[in-house]
Amino acid sequence: MAEVVLFSIIDRILGKLGNLALQMIGRMLGVNDELDKLRNKVSIIKAIFLDVEELQTKSHEVRDWLHKLKDIVYDTEDLLDDFLM
Repeated sequence: MAEVVLFSIIDRILGKLGNLALQMIGRMLGVNDELDKLRNKVSIIKAIFLDVEELQTKSHEVRDWLHKLKDIVYDTEDLLDDFLM
């Protein structure tokens, strides 16, 4: 269940990174390249997440990594929310 929530949050992050207002702010601040890199990394994380989801039941290391990934995803969404306010 938590994985479904995380996947949903990753989709929201990607949506926020594609937000026109964020792109305009990024241009004004000169951070468009960094936003593009972040968008690309979040997209990669989403793809990796699909593979890792199956492995987490078999490996404590993967489960630990997934837990850390969840923390990063939540922090990223909070950061984008703060930036867009």
